[in-house]
Amino acid sequence: MARLNINGKVHNVDVDPETPLLWVLREQVGLTGTKYGCGIAQCGACTVHIDGQATRSCAMPIAGLAEGAKIRTIEGLAGKGGELHPVQKAWAELDVPQCGYCQTGMIMATVALLDQNPTANDDDINTAITNICRCGTFNRVRAGIKLAAQNLKPAAAQPAKKRA
Repeated sequence: MARLNINGKVHNVDVDPETPLLWVLREQVGLTGTKYGCGIAQCGACTVHIDGQATRSCAMPIAGLAEGAKIRTIEGLAGKGGELHPVQKAWAELDVPQCGYCQTGMIMATVALLDQNPTANDDDINTAITNICRCGTFNRVRAGIKLAAQNLKPAAAQPAKKRA
């Protein structure tokens, strides 16, 4: 029996310790926002946060999770009252996804990047966001990351808007 803290709620799951976290999330806990892409931790569709770090869940056995690790999925990003995370808002504003399949992983990778580096430049983005999008929306993803970073800045740090 494993105890997992997922999106702030403790779940007791009775599965083989070698079961990848992705399948526990989807089949045992019922959180299907995290997607299966490749099964070898290469594409990033399965990205979740473990203690704030972007982690590819398809190759992470639950045995590898320390007791008390905090797991966050796409379902856990929204704020109280269901308000979208600034990255989700940027994605919607710029219509980032095409088919959308990989986008939960892209969003989770982006949130982890901006949590660690809110002023990420293009080199930082290239290094951190290695998720694959088969539709090729990488330019819109980059624009979404930059918009989200702007929206995450405290109001005092943003330049004043000029009045017309």
